[in-house]
Amino acid sequence: MEIKELAENLGLSEEEFKELLELFMETGQSDLDKLESGIEGGNAEAAIVAAHSIKGASGNLGLMDIYDIAKEAEEKARENDFIRASELATVLKDKLVDISEASGR
Repeated sequence: MEIKELAENLGLSEEEFKELLELFMETGQSDLDKLESGIEGGNAEAAIVAAHSIKGASGNLGLMDIYDIAKEAEEKARENDFIRASELATVLKDKLVDISEASGR
């Protein structure tokens, strides 16, 4: 992840962008927990809402790889394909770890 480039794309300093990333990671983890809970409980609506939230936040920050994964997770939850949605949730979890490491937080 190129933090400097992403920050510049949004007209932010690197430090400002890192602060937004930290907030994204906090809310993203909460949303990821809700996504996993919805999937495990077979609650498509909860999973859809959580994936949609991750999708929106990541898109706003220019994190398009996460956006694409969350979008697919949302679509799979709509289709009640909880197996694939669960696989995508695992990928999202890994991406949050990557962001944490890249941002030095």
